[in-house]
Amino acid sequence: MVRIPPQERILPHSAHPMDRIHSPLPESPAERLGTIDSININKEMRGSYLNYAMSVIVARALPDARDGLKPVHRRILYAMHDMGLRPGSGYKKSARLVGEVLGKYHPHGDQAVYDAMARMAQDFSLRYPLVDGQGNFGSQDGDKPAAMRYTEVRLASIASEMLSDINMDTVDFTENYDSTQEEPAVLPARLPNLLLNGASGIAVGMATNIPPHNLGELVDAIVYLIDHYDRMHEVTVEDLMQFVQGPDFPTGATLLKGIGDTKKQIGLEAAYAQGKGRIYVRAEYEIEDSGSTKRLVFTAIPYQTSKPAIIERIVGLVRSGRIDTIRDLRDESNRRGMRLVVELKNHAQPQRVLSQLYTYTQLQTAYNIQMMALVNGEPRQRGLKFYLQVYIEHRYQVIVRRSQHDLARQRARAHVLSGLLKAVAAIDTVIQLIRRSPDAESARLQLMVRLELDEVQARAILDMQLRRLAALERQKLQDEYDEVQTRIDYLEALLASPADIRALIRADLLQIAEKYGDERRSTITVGNPDTDEGDLHRSENVVITLTEKGYIKRVAERDYHAQLRGGRGRRGITLAPDDTLLDIFHANSHDDLLLFSDYGKVYSCKAYEITVSKRDARGIKQRGILPAMAEDETITAVVAWDKEKMRGRSGYFFMATVKGRVKRVQHEAFMDIRSNGLIAAHVREGDRLRWVKWTNGSQKIVMASADGQSILFHEDDVRAMGRQASGVIGMKLLDGDCIAGMDVVTGDAATVLILTRNGYGKRSPVSEYRCQSRYGIGTRTLRRNDRTGPVIAVRCVHAEDGIVLISKEGTVLRTDLSQIREVGRNTQGVRVMSPDDGDKVAGVALLRAQPSGQEPVDTASKNGTSATATG
Repeated sequence: MVRIPPQERILPHSAHPMDRIHSPLPESPAERLGTIDSININKEMRGSYLNYAMSVIVARALPDARDGLKPVHRRILYAMHDMGLRPGSGYKKSARLVGEVLGKYHPHGDQAVYDAMARMAQDFSLRYPLVDGQGNFGSQDGDKPAAMRYTEVRLASIASEMLSDINMDTVDFTENYDSTQEEPAVLPARLPNLLLNGASGIAVGMATNIPPHNLGELVDAIVYLIDHYDRMHEVTVEDLMQFVQGPDFPTGATLLKGIGDTKKQIGLEAAYAQGKGRIYVRAEYEIEDSGSTKRLVFTAIPYQTSKPAIIERIVGLVRSGRIDTIRDLRDESNRRGMRLVVELKNHAQPQRVLSQLYTYTQLQTAYNIQMMALVNGEPRQRGLKFYLQVYIEHRYQVIVRRSQHDLARQRARAHVLSGLLKAVAAIDTVIQLIRRSPDAESARLQLMVRLELDEVQARAILDMQLRRLAALERQKLQDEYDEVQTRIDYLEALLASPADIRALIRADLLQIAEKYGDERRSTITVGNPDTDEGDLHRSENVVITLTEKGYIKRVAERDYHAQLRGGRGRRGITLAPDDTLLDIFHANSHDDLLLFSDYGKVYSCKAYEITVSKRDARGIKQRGILPAMAEDETITAVVAWDKEKMRGRSGYFFMATVKGRVKRVQHEAFMDIRSNGLIAAHVREGDRLRWVKWTNGSQKIVMASADGQSILFHEDDVRAMGRQASGVIGMKLLDGDCIAGMDVVTGDAATVLILTRNGYGKRSPVSEYRCQSRYGIGTRTLRRNDRTGPVIAVRCVHAEDGIVLISKEGTVLRTDLSQIREVGRNTQGVRVMSPDDGDKVAGVALLRAQPSGQEPVDTASKNGTSATATG
């Protein structure tokens, strides 16, 4: 139970929020004292919220479709008009205007009024500013306007068209907040301001975002509608878009329309037809080429974007390594215009850098069009044609009311003039009558009787000056009467002819377009805003390295030069203290990568998402690319594939751990990987997932241990399992031994490559390996000794392939497999790499001579996970 005062009751939720009824009240207020009413709290809250919502919608956030103004803007313009701040008059302090608006019309905060007024003075916010400001009103660089005590304002010349004929009863006036003043409910608006300058606002449950347009184009479209008024229902949006090409932003830039993913972009045509759509706006640019240096020079940026924010974003992209082809960034803007210079490195491709900047910065933005405005006090979302019709109807009513007001005034004047003419015609009688009258009242009564005049005419005669009795003045009275009568005839004919009224609207608009019209600032083109990020990165073979401490980096393959076998190599990475190289992989920069961790989880990313680094750089932390990884989790295997091409095809991922457990999972299980990864295998305590290979379901698997044992078995020996399974034993290990590598036999001409910790390697035919069942000890694959060291990798290769070896301390050697001769299975092999004293070979990446087509390609890894270039 709640004690409440007498108040309004609202209709149920189904009723219109503005339709309200009053509960009956007792006849005497005394009878209400102590009364307790039962109310429904849900109904009361809904009603109160609807009242608040409608107040925000109607009185604050949405513009009126007729003049395109919100109440605060309308009050500001009317207050300036009322104060005499007309075009050509002197400027007055903004603070004085703000006080006038607050005191008479707008009982809100002064800063809100000043911000609204300042925006109407900004040539980068409004296509046609309505306020002529003097002082600092902010800039496109994000500078705010100076305090209101420092700036001065007056109406802009074009704003006078918004207030034209406001004193001729053209619009309704309403009481202000305290009923002491009157303010216009709408302005006469000779300009189609709703579409001309646009509007933006957020109400309760709805919002508006109408872009600005070019005056000349809007006038041409309205003229077309007027010319086809009798069959306006046949006029289509396509017809109007012959004239209205699209939004025309005050900051210029380029508009993209009609192209792209329809789920992301509805397009300009839909926006003009339905009142809702999306367009993309791009910065305008020039490419300057001085021979040694190329520059991207941006001369216009998208509407409502901040240049400092764009600069800060570009700097961040360069520092993070996301864009590595920018040498310098300068802001050379001045009073003549914008000039943002992006200086490129020598090897940079301007168009590629431009696409990167469009993708990663606000140099390209999406502009969501929401054409919502108040029509008859109700919010409506409509298209271009509807709002042009609303404007025509508004102007029609303004001209009708103006004409009626003028007609009444002209008729009143003609009535007075007709009486004066009667008096002049009988001037002697009038003079004698007035001389003989004892007072003015008697003279007025006698004039009304003798000359058959009414009171207004009689008073006009009495007020007439003697000089009007001259012959010349008498002729002027006749001329004025004839002129007034002609005006009356014109106005009566105008009000009787709707076609003539529409013709007058048409003439007014053409006159305004000639006076204030200008060329478009925004250009319109057809382009694809949905730039694939892969298009922004060069398609090239890359080498990816991992370290024990979790660092990762990407280096172009071309940075590693081929050498003969047996060399020491060259510096390939700078390691952090107490860090050693874990692995090396090979891929194409556009590959989709599946990254498997030692915990048995799998993550996904593009190869180009791994930060590019110099050949001898350390790289960045893996968690910088895969933030969902645990602190002590490490990526141990990488597989490159195109999952879209593999949908519907059969295939498996074959996995192996360092303790010899293997499992096989259908690749469909990894089609959709969450950002925080998926469980790929249950890894038992003390074990680590180390190798992952893609198979087609009918291939053989080769595994090798660190002590030189190997096993070859068919993948069918391992049944397909779910992601959560831990697998079965693939190779039985002796005490102290562990798996050194696993690979899939591809092709009949393949040979098995074995590499050791001390840099020895050999190739042996696959035919020398007896195929047996899993869960065996296998056969000898290397004559191991202190010179060779333990096995670190097993690979199925072809003679035309290449390899990249890397040592624990980061030295890299690239060579061809033709340098390693083919020998028997139980042999020592030859020296492939000679690491420095105390250094050891850590991993190998395989460079395929031929691409593998559409099948997944797993990148090279330590101890045998393969690496194949798709390019």
